[in-house]
Amino acid sequence: QVQLVESGGGLVQAGGSLRLACEASGRTRSRYTMAWFRQSPGKDRELVAAIRWTGDGTTYPDSVKGRFIATRDNAKSTIYLQMNSLKPEDTARYYCAAALAAHTIGVRKTADYWGQGTQVTVSS
Repeated sequence: QVQLVESGGGLVQAGGSLRLACEASGRTRSRYTMAWFRQSPGKDRELVAAIRWTGDGTTYPDSVKGRFIATRDNAKSTIYLQMNSLKPEDTARYYCAAALAAHTIGVRKTADYWGQGTQVTVSS
């Protein structure tokens, strides 16, 4: 079992920045692919960033490419999501996720483990 706890959400004006963090605990020795998803009311869940154990090959959808950067610190069992140039449409609940198989996240757009989420609200 892996437990994921997100932090760093909040209210920010359009054009501002936020940094989310997700700390993993439990069976963190396994080489999980980690990811950030987001979901807002009435919308489908969206994969925002997926980052492999090695930290490379990070992928982003066009909606956040060039504005969001995902990184991970395996020594701290923590991943981060730096969000810049935030837009009102970025408003959502952001979830940290983990999967042993990368395709679970990248292809199936789901995960083995989920955090509780942290709310990000961007005002115009």
